[in-house]
Amino acid sequence: MRYLKPSAFIIALILINACQTEKKQSEEIVDVEKKVFVPPFNADSAFSFVEKQVSFGPRVPNSQPHNVTGNYLVEKLSSMNWTVTEQNFEATTFDQQLLYLRNIIASYNSSASKRILLAAHWDTRPFADKDSERKNEPISGANDGASGVGVLLEIARTITIYDSLNIGIDIIFFDGEDWGERPGESSRPTNGLESWWCLGSQYWSKNKHKPNYSAYYGILLDMVGGKNAQFPIEGYSNELAPSIVEKVWSKAAGIGFGNYFVRSQGGAITDDHFFVNKYAKIPMIDIIPTDPSDGSFGSFHHTHEDDMDIISKETLNAVGSTVLHVIYNE
Repeated sequence: MRYLKPSAFIIALILINACQTEKKQSEEIVDVEKKVFVPPFNADSAFSFVEKQVSFGPRVPNSQPHNVTGNYLVEKLSSMNWTVTEQNFEATTFDQQLLYLRNIIASYNSSASKRILLAAHWDTRPFADKDSERKNEPISGANDGASGVGVLLEIARTITIYDSLNIGIDIIFFDGEDWGERPGESSRPTNGLESWWCLGSQYWSKNKHKPNYSAYYGILLDMVGGKNAQFPIEGYSNELAPSIVEKVWSKAAGIGFGNYFVRSQGGAITDDHFFVNKYAKIPMIDIIPTDPSDGSFGSFHHTHEDDMDIISKETLNAVGSTVLHVIYNE
């Protein structure tokens, strides 16, 4: 982005008790507007999903941690009984590195015609260009990458447990979003690319995993776990999908998260949603934070400070709960 082994019987008992506990909790969460029961979002579980990714190391394309993390995501989504598709492709970066990339797509209720697309990127920045030291080393990317993936994994887990949606949900983990370019080393993109950023979404938007695939709308999550985060209305989202912005920000305010989803206008950011709008023709918004004091992505952005210390369960909960309320009200 960016411009801006126990016995089967015991296991069964544990799973039954867990499901009953979570379903009981969900009865306490009522959507005031429509009296719709929405399953609870488990921020502790989302946090553990973020932590797991970070434990593999920086998920830089062509590296072992990247490969291990990709396999983990496929296995985790498959274990939740989602239909998983891997989209392998190659791309050349601004510094002439050939990357072997894969978008990971998971689908729930594949036969449903009405679908909602949720997305995040799962790769991490190969250099800490905004840091004062170790600038050539990759970052952990706890917020920039892992947080959005963690929230969506927890949403997928929740949907599987309750299995009550009549609509279809597709989750895409885009690869190659954050290699981009270094400050002062920009060049004109080649090989049909419009930007050196967002390689996975550019590829998928022109080569969908299913011919003629479409979705009612999309929601992109990027850097959604930072402490005290605020999410203003991103510029391209407001321009290209204003009704979806209104749907999400209104729902956030209605369930008590208006202090996170603020009603101020943010800048236009070249992120994965831009290419989904432009080429896939799906109205997609971007939930992405900016610092109200200077419009930046925060002091930890593209630095080694982007680790688990900055991840907030409260922020993960605000975003995850809001997205669940949106989709369960469709």
